Amino acid sequence: MRVIQMAQFGGPEVLVPGEAPDPVAGAGQVVVEVAVAGITFVETRIRRGVDEWHARPALPHVPGGLVAGRVGAVGAGVDPAWAGRRVVADLGESGGFAELAVADVERLFSVPDGLGLPEAVALHSDGSTAQGLMETVKVGPDDHVLVEAAAGGVGSLLVQLALAAGARVVGAARGARKLGVIRELGADAAVDYSEVGWTERVLEATGGVGPTVVFDGVGGRIGREAFEVTARGGRFSVHGASSGEVTAIEPGHARARDVEVIGIEQLFGFGPHLARWAEQVMSLAADGRVRPVIGQTFPLERAADAHAAIENRTAVGKTLLLVGSTPPPPAGL
Repeated sequence: MRVIQMAQFGGPEVLVPGEAPDPVAGAGQVVVEVAVAGITFVETRIRRGVDEWHARPALPHVPGGLVAGRVGAVGAGVDPAWAGRRVVADLGESGGFAELAVADVERLFSVPDGLGLPEAVALHSDGSTAQGLMETVKVGPDDHVLVEAAAGGVGSLLVQLALAAGARVVGAARGARKLGVIRELGADAAVDYSEVGWTERVLEATGGVGPTVVFDGVGGRIGREAFEVTARGGRFSVHGASSGEVTAIEPGHARARDVEVIGIEQLFGFGPHLARWAEQVMSLAADGRVRPVIGQTFPLERAADAHAAIENRTAVGKTLLLVGSTPPPPAGL
């Protein structure tokens, strides 16, 4: 089978096409005929060997922790009814950039009828995270919400979920293309955080009070500046660090400003709830109430280009690899 693998840590160019033996399902496992492989920003840092939250994988390494496709074979002890079923499979941290992948049966998620496999991958990963963040922060109709990286995979779904909860939403991102996506999602305001004084525009959009909820997926300078305009009594939720630096707020400073900081550690407790959140957000998508923004897709052999697009900040929404003859998702935002 075709795979993408890396024999060393480094830039996107270390991702090269190769061949590997077809995998065989063991007890309690299935083989998935991969149609779509998801990519996350964290995986680009694992590829470089610099992610502080994950150990360096053993080399050679086949990246990819989440795929979708049909179950082609089942191992011992697995219900034969899984065969042929469309699924999303959580592989952990490796094995997804391939034509076939082995997954434990308890880490499969059946894709609802009417939902495409690319959309299912985007919703299972980014959608479940966004749903979990919303549930933790408890956004309601009285809130003004600031979403950083609002044109990204998680951010674009946070914008939609916050709007569905009745909140007013300010989306922040970099560049005209991404601001256009935020406006098309229905946000009340779109702000470019690469511009000097961007937080002043956030204050203007929130009537001078500041956002009562901030979803911080960028960190670094952007995260710190967003915290400083968070409304008194507000909630500042950290879920990412695309800048390379997690926002760290000194507890005394948070108390002085009467802001509840929900740190990135919240993500460590998400695991047991991800299946439930994925089911919820997929149901919302099937009803047409939310949709993932899939900004770009690449064939398997161009995995390096996909990683580069994420790293150089040109990607909008979710970036996916399409394997074989998988049709691309419908054109949209």
